[in-house]
Amino acid sequence: MSAPKFNSKSPTIRRILREAQELSAAPSSDYTATPLETDLFEWHFTLRGPPNSAYAEGLYHGRIVLPPTYPLRPPSFRFLTPSGRFEANREICLSISGHHEETWQPAWGVRTALVALRSFMETDAKGQLGGLDMPDAVRRRMATESKGFRCNGCGGRTNEDIMRECEEAANAAAEEAAAAGSNSGLPKEVEVPADLKMGFRDEMEKAAAAAAAAAAASGNKATVPPSGSSIGAVAPADDDSESAELAEGFVQTVPRTQVDVSAGAARPGQTVPQPTRTVPLPNGTNPNGLTGAQDAQRAPLLQQQQQRQPLQDDGVPRWVDRVIVALVVCLVGMILKVMLGN
Repeated sequence: MSAPKFNSKSPTIRRILREAQELSAAPSSDYTATPLETDLFEWHFTLRGPPNSAYAEGLYHGRIVLPPTYPLRPPSFRFLTPSGRFEANREICLSISGHHEETWQPAWGVRTALVALRSFMETDAKGQLGGLDMPDAVRRRMATESKGFRCNGCGGRTNEDIMRECEEAANAAAEEAAAAGSNSGLPKEVEVPADLKMGFRDEMEKAAAAAAAAAAASGNKATVPPSGSSIGAVAPADDDSESAELAEGFVQTVPRTQVDVSAGAARPGQTVPQPTRTVPLPNGTNPNGLTGAQDAQRAPLLQQQQQRQPLQDDGVPRWVDRVIVALVVCLVGMILKVMLGN
C-alpha cells in the first residue's frame, strides 16, 4: 500500500514530523510514541508505570489524537490498557485549568504530555475529575496483566515487546552519545508545569456547559450574549475565521473587539432621509404660479423668443467658433504668402 501524501508546508504537519523525529532520535526507556503510517494525527503510545507505586510493574498502551490545529489545541489521550487509575478508552485532555483546553501552551508537545500522564498516575484520584479510586491490590493485578496487552494497530505486538524495543533503542542511543561525548541522543529532561491538570473531555464539556448556564441565569450578558443580538449573529463567522487561521498556523494578535470598534468608527452611521411633504396646488394654477389666463397670454411670447434665439451647440460658446475661423483664415493666408513668395 502506498504511503499517504501530506502537505509538508503545513505548520501542523511540520510540527508533527519534527516531534516524531525527536522522539525517535532521543528515545526514552520509560515511554514511546509513534504516529500511524496511515494517519499522522493518530499516535499510539506505551509507557511504564511510575516507580515506587502500585503501577510500577505495569506497561500501559493508549492512543493519541492530534487536532487539526495542533499545537494550538492540545492532543487527547485514551488509555486502552486498564490501570485502575484512568478509565479505559475514555478521552483525556490536558490543560492548565482542567476545564478549558484553550489554556494549553503550544510550547508543550507529545513528550510533555506523556510525562504528565505518567506523573498523574501517582496522584490521588479522590476529588479529581474523572479519577478512579481502586485498591492497590487491584491495581497491582492490572499492572501484571497489562504486559500481555496486544494492539492490532501496532502490528499485534504486546506492550512488553514494544517496551523491550524501546529500551534497546534508548540504550543504543545512550552508548552512541557516550562514545561521541555529547548528549544529542539522550532524551530531554521534561519538566511538567505545576499548574497542568488533566480531565476527561466529556466531563470538561459538561462543566463548561454548566458554567455557561449559570452565567446566563445570573444575567451575565458579557459572557452569554442575549439571543438575537448582533454579537450572537457575528459569533459563528468569528469562529469560522479563527478556525481557518488556526488551521494554517496563524493567530490574530490584535483583539477582535478592537478591530470591530475601529472599523465601526471609520464608517459614519447612515440615517434614513425623512419623506418630504407634498403640498397640493390650487385649482387653475400651474407650477410657475400663473393662472390659466396668464399662462395663455405668455405662451406666444415664449414661442417668439425660442424662434429668435440662434441655434448653438450645447455647452460651446459662440466666440470659440469665431476664433477657430480666424485662425483658419490666418493659416491659409500664411500658406499663400509663402507659395507666392517662392
